[in-house]
Amino acid sequence: MPTYDYVCKDCEHAWELFQSIKANPVRKCPSCGKLKAKRIIGPGAGIIFKGSGFYQTDYRSSSYKKGAAAEKKASEAASESKKSESSDSGSKSSSDSAKSTSSDS
Repeated sequence: MPTYDYVCKDCEHAWELFQSIKANPVRKCPSCGKLKAKRIIGPGAGIIFKGSGFYQTDYRSSSYKKGAAAEKKASEAASESKKSESSDSGSKSSSDSAKSTSSDS
């Protein structure tokens, strides 16, 4: 059941009311008692998805999932090769600098 927002046109009292969709709008203000209440369009409650899932990619086709998995493997392989290249060049430069400092002495 939804929560509706109401406001009184006379005393400007605003309130929320939890009622059925089929229920008629309330006309009587609980504050002043006059029949000037009006249902207004409220922001409503945000939708909360709990648990695993609820992602846009959950319902993709199997061919899309296979292509995405292949692309992920390719990007992981590329990042691994970059890491190994940078660690190799880092060890070479540190050994080169160690040789130059020992020969200077």
